[in-house]
Amino acid sequence: MVKIIADSTCDLSRDIIDKYDITIIPLSIIMGDKSYYDGMDITPEEIYRWADENRTTPKTSAVSAQMVREILSEFKDREVIFFGISSKMSSTCDVVRCAAVESGFDNVKVVDSRNLSTGIGLQIVMACEMAQAGCSQSEIIEAVNGRRDEVCASFVVDTLTYLARGGRCGQVTALIGNMLGLKPEIVVKDGEMHVGKKYRGTPSKVILKYVKDMEQDLVNADPRLVFITHSGCKPEIVSKVREYLIGLGHFTNIAETRAGGVISSHCGPGTLGVLYYQEEKNEQTC
Repeated sequence: MVKIIADSTCDLSRDIIDKYDITIIPLSIIMGDKSYYDGMDITPEEIYRWADENRTTPKTSAVSAQMVREILSEFKDREVIFFGISSKMSSTCDVVRCAAVESGFDNVKVVDSRNLSTGIGLQIVMACEMAQAGCSQSEIIEAVNGRRDEVCASFVVDTLTYLARGGRCGQVTALIGNMLGLKPEIVVKDGEMHVGKKYRGTPSKVILKYVKDMEQDLVNADPRLVFITHSGCKPEIVSKVREYLIGLGHFTNIAETRAGGVISSHCGPGTLGVLYYQEEKNEQTC
């Protein structure tokens, strides 16, 4: 069976990782003069605390080539597909490609998700289900790439402070935006992040408005899976989003995941997104 490997920015929950036997390679989070592996030896809460104390955000770096080689060597007798964060956001996919070539692992193919967080996760779950059904490496890659543009990935940011610290928006813009209570929607398109709608109000009000604004798209989405992914929202807010999605009577699987350290470092606490595939026009078979 084809082996699926991904980087840590896919933000999949432990139960999904275990269910499909996915191997995760962590990116690194650099805080001052110390480096930590995402999801292994640091938590988002520790990142937020450090960021607020130092009034900056951690730096993040691509996966380690040495770790990639070590992990790939464990599966040199199997066909492997690696899923990575968008190449427009990180050099991770290139690192894995180079490590595979240099080590002579011709069995490894790299998929640039052109996405982040569970926008990658949706593609991984699809690949895993096809692998379990006995599909070949080439069949899986062709199918996943064929649906890549159907991934709908967006989220609402509670504070602009972290985006500003990381250079993704200006300090003045962040200051004014925070003073006015603006909470932008960030949409992933063509492998990059773009600003969508702008909301104002309490976190609960804003997030529910964001989700309800997607209602027409949600009821026409692929019903098999939708992700609620957040970076530390209050449980009652997440519950309201789940209740709303349940009330649509459309999705058979509503999965909640917590964003890992890399995504949390850049978006800050209180961010939440609803991610899904557009309705599949032609069911993939192999």
